[in-house]
Amino acid sequence: MLKIQNLNKTYGNRQVLNNLTFQIQPGEIYGLLGANGAGKTTTINIICNLLKADSGDILVGDRPVSEATKSSIGIAPQENLLYKTLTCEENLKFYAQIYGLTGQKCRQQIETSLTAVNLLERAKNPIETLSGGMQRRMNIAVALVHQPKLLILDEPTTGLDIETRYEIWDLIWQLKSQGMTILLTTHLLDEAQRLCQRIGILKGGQIIAQGSLDELRKYIPAQEIITIETEQEDAAIALATQLGFTHRRYGNDLAFWLPKPLELKEILTYFEGISINSISRQSVQLEHIYLEVMRGN
Repeated sequence: MLKIQNLNKTYGNRQVLNNLTFQIQPGEIYGLLGANGAGKTTTINIICNLLKADSGDILVGDRPVSEATKSSIGIAPQENLLYKTLTCEENLKFYAQIYGLTGQKCRQQIETSLTAVNLLERAKNPIETLSGGMQRRMNIAVALVHQPKLLILDEPTTGLDIETRYEIWDLIWQLKSQGMTILLTTHLLDEAQRLCQRIGILKGGQIIAQGSLDELRKYIPAQEIITIETEQEDAAIALATQLGFTHRRYGNDLAFWLPKPLELKEILTYFEGISINSISRQSVQLEHIYLEVMRGN
């Protein structure tokens, strides 16, 4: 559905995109992750034909990016593109007409879009009367009103409470189940882990790691990660090093990579002689992979 090959973009002497290459399959949710300044916004602007690349190729479907491909793309930016004094219906009508929809087709698409985001009963309500979560869903409805083939969601749940975030995640899954192809950018790694079939980690304008969560786990040769709270951290690290366990700091937490899951009794045996206040165990998560990939590059 989307193919990007050797994309380059510079601003003055700063290279923002450096031979960026990735593709998204039809019906897939692809997560594009990276720190601020990694090149995510520049990439989106080029896909949407709002910015010209210095070199490289982008295909939307089987067509190079141009004015003609804009109708194939829907974008819900991080900031809501909504007129707060207008109703949901009036907002959608405005954007639908930009894409050339009129008459019965326009009315039909407004209804379809409101239904898709579960806001049909709010059609006559001004945007300013909606909750933050409803406004975010309306922002996605605007991106859907012209029936795009590719939907770009830029930080769709930033600033939302956890309950509203779950609502947006459920909506994204519904769109995916209906065959929508989605490019998702997010700083929330648990969001990417839950929603995306494949993930690309962007740094310095390049994809430095890419794949499904299982494929990305190759970057951490561990089956389990344990976090230990102890006042004898140096001794614990020295002992773990002798055992061949890699140690990492995740914030203030001291963690060790285990080559295979162990019973708690076995773990305590390995760290015999170390006064341990607490131990927590978890499988390798996207946040561990992301930090390791960034650390390695």
